[in-house]
Amino acid sequence: QVQLVESGGGLVQAGGSLRLSCAASGRTFSRYAVGWFRQVPGKEREFVTAISWSGGTTLYADSVKGRFTISRDNAKNTVYLHMNSPKPEDTAVYYCAASWHIAAAIEGYDYWGQGTQVTVSS
Repeated sequence: QVQLVESGGGLVQAGGSLRLSCAASGRTFSRYAVGWFRQVPGKEREFVTAISWSGGTTLYADSVKGRFTISRDNAKNTVYLHMNSPKPEDTAVYYCAASWHIAAAIEGYDYWGQGTQVTVSS
């Protein structure tokens, strides 16, 4: 079992920066790939980025490539989402999720956090 808790959300100006954290409990967390997803009301949850258990492989949605960076610190059981130059369209609830295999599909993830709201003002 893995429990995930997101933090770091809030209000940020377009062009600024924000760092989200996904803290996990469980001794085996370092063996899981972790993904970030986001959702706005009335729309489906969408993939943002993911990182393999070692950090050696990362995936990014085209919409955030070059602006967002995912990283992890297995010693701290934490994965980070660094949001640089966010845009108003990045406004959403952001969720982290854990999976045995890195993937962009929601169906591939077994454990989910409760989400953290990010609002980007223009």
